[in-house]
Amino acid sequence: MAGSPTARRRRLSIELKKLREANDFTCAQVGDALDWSGSKVNRMETGSGRVQPSDVEALCRFYEVGDEVTDFLKTLAKQAKQKGWWQSHGSGVPSWFSSYIGLEQDASTFRQYQNEFIPGLMQTPKYASELHRATNHMGSEDIQRAVRVRMERQERLRSLQAPDAWFVVHESALRTIVGDPSLMREQLEALLETSELANVTLQIMPFDAGPYPATGPFTMLGFPDPEDPDIVYRDGITDAIYMEGLEEVRAYTRAFDDLRAAAASPHRSTQLINTLLKENAG
Repeated sequence: MAGSPTARRRRLSIELKKLREANDFTCAQVGDALDWSGSKVNRMETGSGRVQPSDVEALCRFYEVGDEVTDFLKTLAKQAKQKGWWQSHGSGVPSWFSSYIGLEQDASTFRQYQNEFIPGLMQTPKYASELHRATNHMGSEDIQRAVRVRMERQERLRSLQAPDAWFVVHESALRTIVGDPSLMREQLEALLETSELANVTLQIMPFDAGPYPATGPFTMLGFPDPEDPDIVYRDGITDAIYMEGLEEVRAYTRAFDDLRAAAASPHRSTQLINTLLKENAG
């Protein structure tokens, strides 16, 4: 079972939906039977509302679930109420981004395409600070909190349970000057260092690669438990989109495979970054 409160809440919602569907009830029917609204049942199954252990017990009695499963689901409900380490940073983590961090912490596979900036898990503190200063209109204290969260997130790539991470980054992200040339040299060197990790693969999409199947950055997260479906994540300025439908995930999987095929090989990508470092040195 995945470990973060976010992942436990997601797993709980999945299991509750499976129980209802196995008993061939609608959300409205379950709500009527328990003197709830159908929308409450729906919120519990989509993870958009808090689920109390007492609610879980009531559902399990209604579905005539055994004690072992009931105890397991009640434990999930209790653990889902806990706070993740990133939530202690307050306003440094937007509420819409908090759920993503929780899922990222439990992912066993990580696939990301970036065409604007260096991926967050590969950014230096200075680079991340400049981005937050330019795009989020944060105060200095919130910027410091946001950067600390980003640096702590990066520790997963070097942990004993590090995910298998694969990045495809467009050349334009490497050539966009964030801060000044000195900062960019430091960032490109850090990019090379991270790409040398055994669990990390980095490919650069060069300008001359031709057309490729993407309309903007996206991230795909996979999880060790087959009961937890893969997620596609795309974010904006004030919100984020999570997609986990089978056809949606398949479409993005195909797109990422096509991106990998079109991008430079990891070896050639390293050469491209080194070439940029030499240009910046001049």
